[in-house]
Amino acid sequence: MTTPAHALDSRPMPGFTDNRFHTDIDPFDTEGSSTLSTGIKFLFARNNRTPDAALPSQQADITPFSRREEGMFNSTWLGHSSLMINMDGFRILLDPVFEEKVTLVGPKRFNGPVPAALGDLPDIDLVIVSHDHYDHLNKATVKALKDKAACFMVPLGVDAHLKNWGIPASKIIALNWWQSGTPVQGLTVTATPGQHFSGRGLTDRNRTLWASWVIASPNYRIFFSGDSGYFDGFAAIGEAFGPFDMTFLECGAYDPAWHGVHMYPEETVQAHRDLKGKILHPIHWGTFNLALHPWYDPMVRLSKAAKASGISIATPMAGQTITFGDPGRPWWEINEALAALQE
Repeated sequence: MTTPAHALDSRPMPGFTDNRFHTDIDPFDTEGSSTLSTGIKFLFARNNRTPDAALPSQQADITPFSRREEGMFNSTWLGHSSLMINMDGFRILLDPVFEEKVTLVGPKRFNGPVPAALGDLPDIDLVIVSHDHYDHLNKATVKALKDKAACFMVPLGVDAHLKNWGIPASKIIALNWWQSGTPVQGLTVTATPGQHFSGRGLTDRNRTLWASWVIASPNYRIFFSGDSGYFDGFAAIGEAFGPFDMTFLECGAYDPAWHGVHMYPEETVQAHRDLKGKILHPIHWGTFNLALHPWYDPMVRLSKAAKASGISIATPMAGQTITFGDPGRPWWEINEALAALQE
């Protein structure tokens, strides 16, 4: 494990007291919505939170992901925040969730079946997990990757989950913010800050760390946000590690009641600008019913804000593979059900 020189100054790092991680910002400062009123809305408000018709999707083509070629870059969106990335021939999974539901009582994927089967994937060089929430850290998926993945990189404390699920400690690298690791020669990965929280139950809030990630191969550099509210950390990361060829930034599941931990789409665009990104790939949307806004609202708002700022966005449908410089088509714009709703 190594720490880059520019990470050795007075950058903010989370404190760990009372068996919990603490930061200077309270991410649960709300904008006037009470927990009770929000809960009632979540139970009874419909608001087109899920689509009335099947969304466009396709079975993922594993061939581009499998290639061992320097100079290539491709990514496959598997829905929500799950991605298959090939950078210079390195095979990487980001927040992999290969299940229809993330909990027994939680929402089911509304954009169709998982567009890839774990058994069809080649050996994986690296699995990165941003934090331990169920929609990002999936026990069944992790266990299935035990023998297929060479390395797992996680924020501090998340390694305990993996060890409990049978992943050997020798395969795990756990990092604090601003620490870097080299899981395989030629690939450097740095854990960077995010404005979020952690926990998988009622009593374990913030017992593990959450992080965003900078991933650099010989020819490419990308940023993966995990979950985060908008904060000045994006600018600090951009100064330290930018520019980025592509940023994978959350843009969905927002609400005034939890604005501190999930960005509005316009803030996603600003975060991309802060990071000095070239192409913005939105994530954390279009898969699970986790908020009160219409399912399509993130893309309507983000595309408008990106156009106003002259930013290129990559918007593949679930299962679609795109290459750097060819970000694909905005499929939601040709969805007849959505088109009717926008009239």
